[in-house]
Amino acid sequence: MSGAVLHRLGHLWPGVPLALGSAVLFGLTAPLSKLFLERFDPQLLAGFLYLGAGIGLAGFHFGRRAVGLPAPEAPLRRSDLPWLAAVVLFGGLLGPLLLMMGLSATSAANASLLLNLEGLATMAIAWLVFRENVDARLFGGAMAILAGAAVLSWQGSGLALDKGALLVAGACVAWGIDNNLTRKLSSADPVSIAAIKGLAAGSVNASAALARGAEAPGALLAGAAGLLGFFGVGVSLVLYILALRRLGAARTGAYFALAPFIGALVALVLLHEQPTASLLIAGALMGLGLWPHLAERHEHEHAHEAVEHEHVHVHDEHHRHSHDGPVIEPHSHPHRHSPMVHAHPHYPDSHHRHSHG
Repeated sequence: MSGAVLHRLGHLWPGVPLALGSAVLFGLTAPLSKLFLERFDPQLLAGFLYLGAGIGLAGFHFGRRAVGLPAPEAPLRRSDLPWLAAVVLFGGLLGPLLLMMGLSATSAANASLLLNLEGLATMAIAWLVFRENVDARLFGGAMAILAGAAVLSWQGSGLALDKGALLVAGACVAWGIDNNLTRKLSSADPVSIAAIKGLAAGSVNASAALARGAEAPGALLAGAAGLLGFFGVGVSLVLYILALRRLGAARTGAYFALAPFIGALVALVLLHEQPTASLLIAGALMGLGLWPHLAERHEHEHAHEAVEHEHVHVHDEHHRHSHDGPVIEPHSHPHRHSPMVHAHPHYPDSHHRHSHG
């Protein structure tokens, strides 16, 4: 690849691949989970998926420390705890609880269609509350992606705005808040964040399911569900947080909305399902919506104010501080940014959350 092409597309790396990787893993989880539902209570399965994510990532975190491997990511600090508590509350507790209550009071088709509101809620909160920059082309692309997801979910039975539907919509809003609040933590170690969230959400869902009489599965089946959760929920969430760090919540949410389409493609192979007109229409809409995001080149002269913070970094144009001794990159430590004015392609990442006129 030529230097000119790398310069033009370099701002897509690694944020876009991270977001798409997160969507792939999460998209794979839905069709694979269907294989477990014959033997699992749905809420208990959700609990085991999240517990698998939390236990697996916690094991990785402490195992890494036990063998002395360096951890370049910034640790969670006391100042992060309110944000972490809010993320666990909205994303790990309220979201799953409202969804389960909604599923018990509305049809599966209704809930499937309404779950697309999570992407819309994520993007709306990012644009309206956190003032992430978006233009008409990106907005249209995001709506095309969401329309494709809605086409996949549509089962011809219409949308009933009953009590269950409102609860499912509430779950989507909770997850939209969660996704945006997670951005506040995205400079810290994503493995620690995802592990804590997985353990909290998994414990609540599994305990609630067992308390109402759900039958516990055998050890082999429980382990298989936990392994699926480790990759489909845990690793997916780590990649999502890393993408948030680089792309912001709105753009990461748009890429992540591709997950149901990826899941539908996998179902064609694993479950021997036949391609449908809705899948083809959804694919066309999502491809149309994806293009403005991939082609985006947001570049203008912008000012960086002086700021002191901590996150993993290398010594690039935004990190020109000195060190007393030898430096191994990437690394993390508290550092100060001096004021700077320059121009280059960028996303609303942790260094580019400036306003636009």
